[in-house]
Amino acid sequence: MKKYVSVAVVALSGLFSATAMAQSKIGYINAQAVVEAMPDTKTAQASLQSYAEDLDKGGKSLVDEYQSQAKAFQDSSAKWSANMQQAKAEQVQQIQKRIEDYRQSAEQKIDAKKSEVLKPIYDKARKAIEDVAKEKGYGYVIDSSSGILLSMPPGDDLMAAVKTKLGIK
Repeated sequence: MKKYVSVAVVALSGLFSATAMAQSKIGYINAQAVVEAMPDTKTAQASLQSYAEDLDKGGKSLVDEYQSQAKAFQDSSAKWSANMQQAKAEQVQQIQKRIEDYRQSAEQKIDAKKSEVLKPIYDKARKAIEDVAKEKGYGYVIDSSSGILLSMPPGDDLMAAVKTKLGIK
């Protein structure tokens, strides 16, 4: 009886390990390359570039104002009283602060716009990767864009299948 129980335990453990091995098929893909190859990404980058240029134009007027105020201060400060010099220096400093605030605000706006514009693209790429992994029976897909993978069998690279799924050549 013990012999049959032992055989049954060995057979069941072999069956479970074979099932676990079959479910743990691992593939890899350079997700960043997929996103960069998508036509939507080029459109999004052009949109972000235009948005950044528009914000830069607004900041340029502040810089121009600062430069003219600083030049006026340098050129005329010797003629002014101490109180006038202090008042004009404070004006120049206020413009500097406005420039710094504007730059920080512009960076935040650009980051928010970047997230807004690129999120659908990343979601689309992720969905395609998940769909291909499911179709091909992969339990895990590793992103190789970080360069950490040391050895990668070519048969487990999902790049071509994902590009086909997204309609990218």
